[in-house]
Amino acid sequence: MKWSKVATSLCLVTMCALPFQTASAEGEGTAAHEKRSLSLSKKEIASPAPRFAYDSGFKFEYPDAVRGVYVTGHSAGGARFESLTKLMDDTDLNAMVIDIKDDHGYVTYEPDESSPYAKVGKPYIKDPKAILKTLEEKQIYPIARVVVFKDTVLANEKPELSFKDGGQVWKNGRGESFVNPFLKEVWDYNVGIAIEAAKMGFQEIQFDYVRFPEGFEKRDDELLYNGGEYAEQDTDNVQKRVQAVTDFVEYAHEKLEPYGVKVSVDIFGYTATLPEAPGIGQNFSKISENVDVISSMIYPSHWTPYFGIAKPDLQPYELVSEYAKLENSKLAELDNPPISRPWLQDFTASWLGSGNYKAYGKAEVEAQIKALNDQGIKEFLLWDAGNTYTEGVDYTP
Repeated sequence: MKWSKVATSLCLVTMCALPFQTASAEGEGTAAHEKRSLSLSKKEIASPAPRFAYDSGFKFEYPDAVRGVYVTGHSAGGARFESLTKLMDDTDLNAMVIDIKDDHGYVTYEPDESSPYAKVGKPYIKDPKAILKTLEEKQIYPIARVVVFKDTVLANEKPELSFKDGGQVWKNGRGESFVNPFLKEVWDYNVGIAIEAAKMGFQEIQFDYVRFPEGFEKRDDELLYNGGEYAEQDTDNVQKRVQAVTDFVEYAHEKLEPYGVKVSVDIFGYTATLPEAPGIGQNFSKISENVDVISSMIYPSHWTPYFGIAKPDLQPYELVSEYAKLENSKLAELDNPPISRPWLQDFTASWLGSGNYKAYGKAEVEAQIKALNDQGIKEFLLWDAGNTYTEGVDYTP
């Protein structure tokens, strides 16, 4: 499924209410554009027609390499934000991945009353523009995290966009519901939130949960859902899921192109080890072909015995190193590979039980970063759900 670049360009002409200008791909003057030309998206496609780009008013430089941390809406809008910016000041960290649409489906700020997202807005971040102004002053690269298909709020509000079990909206074992990746209405709902984030001034949109629920292949015949236009395709259900997820990523990337932002996608690390993940619809190579950045989640604690490593959480360097070798070989097969920026572990997985985990601190975090560096991967993101990151880490070991 392809969407015409011509159609996208024509659409821009009608967007009279938005402050578009033709100075550069990110709304900057010629000199600044030349200065930043090396950091523009690898996926940017030259066009013979004049380019229109939205200008948020903020100016950010792409770092030498993104070294970032995850930040919840509560942390971004609360007292912890100051300590996180200080962490950036005191170390080689230089980026924040901030929740704009969270794991429940809430938008983490309160949009204008006229916004289609006003009802799902939460006052976690009282003033997003003020946050971005601080990040601009400190040149901390801002990435907006948008959780896509895991969306309990939208599923309950519009059950027809979700999966039903016995007449009720289906929930997984954690009480979470998903919306249906086959439906264009769901795509547009999420792309709209991403566009709002881009207009605010975020330099990158990171889509997470770009997939069907885990283990979907086991419940495919049990749940009721709308296959949309994919229902008529003459392929098996696995390929339909892969196509829908891939198409969404391509669609989102094209819709966001006028806003001058990079597009990244989080993906399960194990997906790169398979031709494709049959239940969730993720194909590492196909998704990678349609993004500027691919962020595989390769937390050692999340692997069963793999790469010949019996207890991966106990061997962070070895696990990350073996994964990086495999990912490098997969990306090398692509004509235009994205930036690799994996998610690393800065938390302790005590739920694995005695003998299967270790306390993660300075040595373990540095081991993961070094493993990436040794394989030529310079960018990374650190995950801790509580946003409490290990002190004293050398982020460029």
